[in-house]
Amino acid sequence: MPSETTALTHTTHHEALAPGDAARLANALGESPDATVFVNGTAVRLPDAAAGAVADLLARLARGEAVTLSTSERLLNTSQAARLAGISNTYMRRLTDAGTIPVEYRGSHRRVRPRDVQAWLDARAAEKAAGADPRPM
Repeated sequence: MPSETTALTHTTHHEALAPGDAARLANALGESPDATVFVNGTAVRLPDAAAGAVADLLARLARGEAVTLSTSERLLNTSQAARLAGISNTYMRRLTDAGTIPVEYRGSHRRVRPRDVQAWLDARAAEKAAGADPRPM
């Protein structure tokens, strides 16, 4: 049976660089494969996978292309979310119905972010450590 994991996409659009900036960037990219990023005075050398993505982005900007970036976030169906949390499907549906774990609908199908399941697990562990009943339902 195929997985029912879906993705939520976030997209931003960036205009091309000015011709002079694009030419300087193209020259710099041609001189070295180094991908060190300077942010607020801090230098970070990017790992190869990230460096490749950044180099591709910069090369497109250097050619004067406008660029659209998008990321996708994995969404789980309630069965997958329940497995991740180690609880029953029924209990997961009750948690989403109550708003305890946020849910998004794709048509009539519920979709849950893994980070929301983890946040619920973390909160539950903190409540248990504090001596509170972690199952308010």
